[in-house]
Amino acid sequence: MKQIEVQIMSQSYLLGCPEGGEAQMMAAVGKVDAAMCKIRDAAKIKARDRIAVLAALNLAFEVNEISTNAAPVEVAQLDLEAAPRQQLTDLIAKLDEALGDDGRLL
Repeated sequence: MKQIEVQIMSQSYLLGCPEGGEAQMMAAVGKVDAAMCKIRDAAKIKARDRIAVLAALNLAFEVNEISTNAAPVEVAQLDLEAAPRQQLTDLIAKLDEALGDDGRLL
């Protein structure tokens, strides 16, 4: 695992990052930094922990909204040349079982 140094609200953090995941990590850092700076500037809040909690809640809400509004993938829409239909159906059933009702795929 690689370590990268990033800046969030002008404070340095050393983060672990999987090899090849630097671009994704930097994109995530950018979103967190932007969310925290927006809250700090709009609400004039000084406590970093409060800003971080509010930013985390806002980002979690966005992720939840996106996943709730995402259209479910139908088995018929997938490329079945790579995996036979029965294997794909079995895999989806296993994922549904592991995720429970919160993350049902179909």
